[in-house]
Amino acid sequence: VVVGGRESGNTQRLAELVRQSGKPAYHVETEAELDARQMSAYEHVAVTAGASTPNWIIKRVFRSLEKVPLAHEAGWLKAFFSLQQGLLLTNFYVALGAGCLCYACSRLLSVQPAYPAVPTAILYVLSMHMLNHLTGRAENRFNDPDREVFYNRNKTFLSVAAIAAGAFGLLAAIPAGKTAFLLVLAMSLTGLSYNLRIFPCTLRRPMRYCRIKDLPGSKTILIAIAWGVVTVVLPQLGDPAAGAPISAGLVFLWAAGLVFARTAFFDILDIQGDRIVGKETLPIFIGERRVQKLLERVLVVSCGLLLAGALSGVVTSLGFLLAVCPLCLFAVIRAHHKGYMLPGIRLEFGVESLFVLTGVVALGWSLLVA
Repeated sequence: VVVGGRESGNTQRLAELVRQSGKPAYHVETEAELDARQMSAYEHVAVTAGASTPNWIIKRVFRSLEKVPLAHEAGWLKAFFSLQQGLLLTNFYVALGAGCLCYACSRLLSVQPAYPAVPTAILYVLSMHMLNHLTGRAENRFNDPDREVFYNRNKTFLSVAAIAAGAFGLLAAIPAGKTAFLLVLAMSLTGLSYNLRIFPCTLRRPMRYCRIKDLPGSKTILIAIAWGVVTVVLPQLGDPAAGAPISAGLVFLWAAGLVFARTAFFDILDIQGDRIVGKETLPIFIGERRVQKLLERVLVVSCGLLLAGALSGVVTSLGFLLAVCPLCLFAVIRAHHKGYMLPGIRLEFGVESLFVLTGVVALGWSLLVA
């Protein structure tokens, strides 16, 4: 499948080269021109594009090709793919990942993880991510058309669900104490004000930065801090026998670093769509290549911190197992950079699964240690 304009000489030449190699070539401008029945006849499909073809169009073509096997097939593969898509679109999977990360951090710190920290983390992250996508439908038009359609069709239900999840998250934080409740409330208000004009900005007094959203890289940094608070600080506040601050600080840096890398990596995947709608993400502000190097360093440091903590006894021996998670994300980022993994549902699901894996590993470790 060759993606690019009909009048582009570069793209036409690519299509000719494919045909000369003996392979069937399909020249398309957008994903709308793909014939699912035609594509389903092939076991392997390669995607290439002209130099001037925007990445967001290539990504939309790839996402459409991902769904081709589902058009005329039934069985567990189709059901699993549909389940993946549903969990990602509704943000239930990312919220589950937050709960699993909270449980893993609790086990690293030897604090009681069950209630209220884990449900608070799940509900808070579910609420904030739903609201983020409800207010970010413009960029989703380019980055993730399926998500844009889903949120447009169900915006009333999803708005109510986001508010309800936020409210129940606040209620779940009450048993952890007044400080925990006020902390979650403050973070929720910050999330709600993310898209609001806080600084004076009028036609007479135009300002570049009127909202928190306008600050370059604010989303990536705030998400990492918020996840660090609900997965590390809340469990500490909810357990009177919590360990030393140095342990919490180390685990906070590990968790926040992992989330920072995840969020910034998704920003790299969405760079062109974000640029079109005027978002100031980190890859747009400082450059895609610099952000990738930054993420690789953050992940290596996160791994080293947890290993050092486990060796010194600052955290439990679970740290030896969980130190692998940053390295897994490091491998995914490298694989994408080298072209081995293209943006799509499988890649997104795989990255989010790393956070679910932290909870699974922590549960297995707890059962063995007990």
